[in-house]
Amino acid sequence: MVTLPLPEWLAALASRAADEVQPGAQVGLGTGSTAEAVLGELGRRVAEGLRFTGVATSDRTAALAGQLGIPLRSIDDIDALDLCIDGADEIDPALNLVKGRGGALLWEKIVATRAERYVIVAVADKLVARLGTRMPVPVEVVPFGWRHTARVLAGLGCAPTLRQVDGAPFETDGGHYILDCTTGAIVNPAALAVRIKAVSGVVEHGLFIGMADHVLTVDNAGIVLTLDRPHQRRAADDPI
Repeated sequence: MVTLPLPEWLAALASRAADEVQPGAQVGLGTGSTAEAVLGELGRRVAEGLRFTGVATSDRTAALAGQLGIPLRSIDDIDALDLCIDGADEIDPALNLVKGRGGALLWEKIVATRAERYVIVAVADKLVARLGTRMPVPVEVVPFGWRHTARVLAGLGCAPTLRQVDGAPFETDGGHYILDCTTGAIVNPAALAVRIKAVSGVVEHGLFIGMADHVLTVDNAGIVLTLDRPHQRRAADDPI
C-alpha cells in the first residue's frame, strides 16, 4: 500500500486522536477520509508496538486496517468497545451530528452505540449552528418500495434524492439504498430523528443525536481543539 504524506493540520489531528487509543483497547474504527487519516496513524503505531483490537464500520475500513496490520474482530464477537473514533459531516453546538456521506451510517451507528466513549474527528468547517445547513441528511432504506419510502420522507419536510453511482443506485455494505434528504436548518434534530426512524422502509438515518462525547477539531494552522458534549440537550418534544 502506498501512503501519501498527510497535510500537517490533518497529521496533527490524526496524532491527537490516536492518543485516545490505549494498549489492549477494543476500538471502533470509523469510515471516511478523516477517520482514515487516524487509521493510518494507528497503523504506524501498531508497527511500533501498540497493541489493540479494532472493529470496522465498513468493508473499506476493514480492508485498510488489514493492510495496516491492525487486528480486527467482528462486532458480534465483542460485548462492548472502549472507544469509537469516527468523522462527521456536520456538528452542532450540542455535538449532535450528521453522518453518512461515506455511505456507512448504519454500521457506524451500530458500532458507536457499543462504545464507552465516542470521539469525533473533524476539520473546523464541519461545525454548524444547526444541522441540515451544510449537507443533506442521509437516510438508509431498503430497496423494496424505496420510491414509496421517499414520498413519506418528503411529507416530513425531507426532500429526498436517491444516491447514485454511474447512473445506478448506490448500495451500502448492507445492500441498502441511501436517500439524501435536504431539510434546511433543523431546529430539533432529536424530534426529526424519531419521525424518520418510524417510517416503514427506513433502516437508519444519519442523525446521530446525543451520542458524541468529545469532538476533536483542527484548523488550517494545525491547532487541535477538544469540544465536550454539553450536559443539557434540547428536549425531544421541542418543535423541529
